[in-house]
Amino acid sequence: MERFIQRHQPSVTGVLSGFDRVRFRGTLRLIANERGLGALLGYLGVLLKDFKDYAMSLSERLKAASLAVAEAAGRPVRYLASALTCKEELARRIASEDRIGSGLICVLTAVEPCRSFHVRRDPGQKKLVLESSWRKCLHLYHYHVHPVLGFMHARVQSWFPFNVHVCINGREWLARRMDRAGLAYRRRENCFTHLADPTEAQRLFDEQLITDFAAMLDGIVPLVHPADRQMFPRRPVDRYWSADETEWASDVMFKDHATLAALYPRLIRHGMQNLASRDVLRFLGRKVPASPGGGGGGGGVHGNFTGEVVSDLKCRPEGLRIKHRVNANSIKMYDKQGSVLRVETTINDTRQFKVFRTPAGKPAAKPSWQKMRKGVADLHRRARVSQAANGRYLDAMADVEDMTPLRRLVEPLCRGVNFKGRPVRALNPLSPADAALLAHVARGEFTLNGFRNRDLRALLFPTHSSDPAEQRRRGGKITRLLRLLRAHGLIHKIPKTHRYQLTRRGRTTITALLAAREADIVKLAA
Repeated sequence: MERFIQRHQPSVTGVLSGFDRVRFRGTLRLIANERGLGALLGYLGVLLKDFKDYAMSLSERLKAASLAVAEAAGRPVRYLASALTCKEELARRIASEDRIGSGLICVLTAVEPCRSFHVRRDPGQKKLVLESSWRKCLHLYHYHVHPVLGFMHARVQSWFPFNVHVCINGREWLARRMDRAGLAYRRRENCFTHLADPTEAQRLFDEQLITDFAAMLDGIVPLVHPADRQMFPRRPVDRYWSADETEWASDVMFKDHATLAALYPRLIRHGMQNLASRDVLRFLGRKVPASPGGGGGGGGVHGNFTGEVVSDLKCRPEGLRIKHRVNANSIKMYDKQGSVLRVETTINDTRQFKVFRTPAGKPAAKPSWQKMRKGVADLHRRARVSQAANGRYLDAMADVEDMTPLRRLVEPLCRGVNFKGRPVRALNPLSPADAALLAHVARGEFTLNGFRNRDLRALLFPTHSSDPAEQRRRGGKITRLLRLLRAHGLIHKIPKTHRYQLTRRGRTTITALLAAREADIVKLAA
């Protein structure tokens, strides 16, 4: 994102990147599926006909122990009958009214859907079987002001398989870390509008990535689920911690509200009008074809991609936000507290990304690129992937606010030049032929892997010819056009390949020229 920061350097006071909201899940993997739970019930001598009573007894024990924590601390327990009630707002209001600076704030209970188990009779097998399905059960939300994590909550599922979710906010964590370090800052909600030392604040933020998350989360479970280790005394079960959802936010802090307010509408317009599906896929690390259609007729989307890419706008209390989704993952941009531009990558489906590690179950094998896991072991890699996505997005936004006059970009193109000792003609960006050439080389599917002679040939000569002489003539013409673009510094050849890519100057110049060609007289006059 350096290009975006350099472009707006006089107006930017600092940049901060790190986790925003992270939702962890602690799973008792042994009983998270029918086979494992069946094996445990067999080990404990619990018959399937007695499963309901056995499960109810464990559930009652869990709820009694969990609610006893609130009673011992003298904190309220409230049942929420409506799913429309915002639990976080209610908990913050209780904390404010009761002036809770540390410890338990309250326990909120609600009946919500969950994945659980039940026993049914199978007519085909003529016996009882254990089956997993969506059900509803009571969940207990413990809201705390943690000494390290700050405001956070843990949700305990009161029915098999007794999952525990812990939701934290990285900015809350950082605020307490800066307090201990004596670092001054201004904060509004989960956003820092000013940092006395942005470099030191980022260093403290980066310490989160070396945290032993499994040990930290194991320490939270007894606070909300005291009966955890006593549920299965004859066969203790450890929890496997995964990150169900992570939000990694990059905040660009502007010196005042007016500067960002003038820039932000242009960024939104650029995001909706100029970022195509293939751009969004590239931001989120997906493969983008180097040739039109990717061999699968996808119009610039890889032939193996079967999902959905969606971009939309939404009015929030703070203002307008733009969001791009690729299946379950997304990247969005919005303004926070008037003077902070936030770009945020949310990852729910980690298997869309890769991590360099030893294959699971093969400790002696050589490390290789494997699908990313949700487990906290791959959380550091997830942070790097998210930061790279934010950087690519802000880099795309760097082309929006360029105060260079158009004539300074165009005039050099309108003069003949010498390239490797031979004269090369001038470009005429407003002519149909040269404008089409510029539009083709700037296509989004060429951004990642570049383009070849044959790629441009398919675009400039859409009708196929089987005549070898005609094919050579077309190939020769494309070669001369590539030489023309290289001579004017708009493209460069990728070493040891037959591919070409736009230079930074080329992307900026062509973007401006294409926008000028499409602008009406009113816009140009303005």
